[in-house]
Amino acid sequence: MVSAWLETKCVSSLAKVFPDEELTCKPFSRASVFKNEIFSFQVAYRAQHVTRAKRDLKVRMESGLAHQISIKSVGLAPSELPCYPDQDEHILRSAPGLYPDPLFPMDTNRGVHAIPQQWRSLWITVALDGSAEAGVYPIRIAFQDESDSLLSESTIELEIINAELPKQKLLHTEWFHTDCLATHYNVEMFGDAHWVLIEKYVSTAVQHGMNMLLTPLFTPPLDTKEGGERPTVQLIDVEKQGDRYTFGFDQLKQWVELGNRCGVQYFEFSHLFTQWGAKHAPKILATEDGKLTRIFGWETDAAGESYKGFLRQFLPALVRFIETNNLESRSYFHISDEPSIEHIPWYTSASEIMKEYLGKFPMIDALSDYTFYEQGLISNPIPANDHIEPFLANGVENLWTYYCCAQYKQVSNRFFSMPSARNRMIGMQMYKFNIAGFLHWGYNFWYSQYSIAPIEPFETTDAGCAFPSGDAFLVYPGLEGPIESIRLKVFYEALQDMRALELLEGLAGRAETLKLLEEGLANEITFDVYPRDLDWLLSRRERINQTIKSLIK
Repeated sequence: MVSAWLETKCVSSLAKVFPDEELTCKPFSRASVFKNEIFSFQVAYRAQHVTRAKRDLKVRMESGLAHQISIKSVGLAPSELPCYPDQDEHILRSAPGLYPDPLFPMDTNRGVHAIPQQWRSLWITVALDGSAEAGVYPIRIAFQDESDSLLSESTIELEIINAELPKQKLLHTEWFHTDCLATHYNVEMFGDAHWVLIEKYVSTAVQHGMNMLLTPLFTPPLDTKEGGERPTVQLIDVEKQGDRYTFGFDQLKQWVELGNRCGVQYFEFSHLFTQWGAKHAPKILATEDGKLTRIFGWETDAAGESYKGFLRQFLPALVRFIETNNLESRSYFHISDEPSIEHIPWYTSASEIMKEYLGKFPMIDALSDYTFYEQGLISNPIPANDHIEPFLANGVENLWTYYCCAQYKQVSNRFFSMPSARNRMIGMQMYKFNIAGFLHWGYNFWYSQYSIAPIEPFETTDAGCAFPSGDAFLVYPGLEGPIESIRLKVFYEALQDMRALELLEGLAGRAETLKLLEEGLANEITFDVYPRDLDWLLSRRERINQTIKSLIK
């Protein structure tokens, strides 16, 4: 609806509303969801003629689902590096500038600003909890001026189908950087204020489908410059007496209890060997002669007897903790992140000692050379989505996938510059290929590359011009807790797509489900060949929903 000076338009969650370009996507007026689904859409608005720099608008929402609806304001985040110079053509823009991403809580009493000739949008989330009856529910969003006069309104109809999505089967981890919280909020590591923040950020992660939590036994040796250090994040207390060690697990127990409260299902224990080669030990502090000192780090040969002697004492103690706390089926381990083929000698040494003491637990590592799995060095490889084909071709079971900054050609990813449909498409891909888990390295990495210095996430979104904006973090730091992002919400929609396909499979069988998924396409879906436009994705999800509705009747 258009008033004398305010234009509004309902659009899907997959539209990215830039302030400086025309909004060409189709209007969004009707959709369907299941009784326990989280559904989002946007209302875009633009002031045409105002006499001041901005004008405040009141926002009113009316719906029978009002108690399950929240409204946030889509903010703009700067990007100096939105993509690499040789990026493929499937992006929205390549120029540095402002991109829609953070979702700021909105005070409906204070409203929003209308800025002349700029499109902005509201993000509307309907978080259904199973209590609403099946049926069609109008959702009306109205804009009013300071005197409560109606300026413009938009309405969509949301159909709730009388079925629930099955529980998420996919294991999903976005690496949780505990040190970044302490650094940004300037609180004591594992002090009371830090624990409060950890719980808030873990809760937000779990609410968005992250059911596995990176657990820092010792400071994770991730994205650290060789010879450099990240702030110490160590849950294990170590006491050293000569060559003998004793271990305290009180903080690890507190961590597990926090995870349980938040709904974490699985704990992935941090890497016990350095990234990109497994050549060194992580930073480990111990109390020796009453003094806390660093006993291992970059100077440590990971294959040497000193570190192996430590592991031979620590790993059995850790297993006893796991068994005592009934975590056997919830525990996963890492060796080293992203090793290359030239690192096989060091990785082999590390793998051997890990299997000796932790052989009954899954070992998961991001790596993309099939040789590591072929030689039995890793039980659960996690290849990148642009290197996954050899693993699929050889029928690797319980296969995971991941992507990071390097996966920017043809495959799904979630940079600022990419369409949200490219982010969301991975759910349907993971369903088709029976992917068991998804890993990403950046839930809240708020440092520059190699953890050299902290950054301000609302100012620097590319880790210091190192990774395209959108790679390093999914949440921003609010005053008291996390600020969500469009990318976080859309990726969760991908996980719900996966669950919807699993629901359909339970009713119609896998062959019919795959047939419906790919019907009408010129090519079968792979990880680098798939429909690119948001209209296909929205319409295909709607068709899945309506097919399920017809079958449950």
